[in-house]
Amino acid sequence: MARKKLETLTEQMYYVLLALAREPRHGYEIMQVVSQLTGGRVVLGAGTLYALLGRFEEEGYIFLCDTQERRKYYALTPNGKAALREEYGRLRQLVRDGAEALGQEGLE
Repeated sequence: MARKKLETLTEQMYYVLLALAREPRHGYEIMQVVSQLTGGRVVLGAGTLYALLGRFEEEGYIFLCDTQERRKYYALTPNGKAALREEYGRLRQLVRDGAEALGQEGLE
């Protein structure tokens, strides 16, 4: 059976794509950017990162764009940018739904 296309992204998946949104990066750099973006809340291990990169390559979300000194640099494809935008929109809708359900005061 063929693997199902990604419909929603996990938090780790989202941040990996987000780390590649502006420029190509190599694996260790992606891990650092994710940590910086999340204030250390999301930490990617090497095994998790490279599994995600392989999956994203299979899905056509990223491509290997360069290799320098044993470092592989990855960049987003148009499909990867679309997936990131779609997930961003989904997350915004979650926040809007929460704000509506909780009212002005939220959980305070």
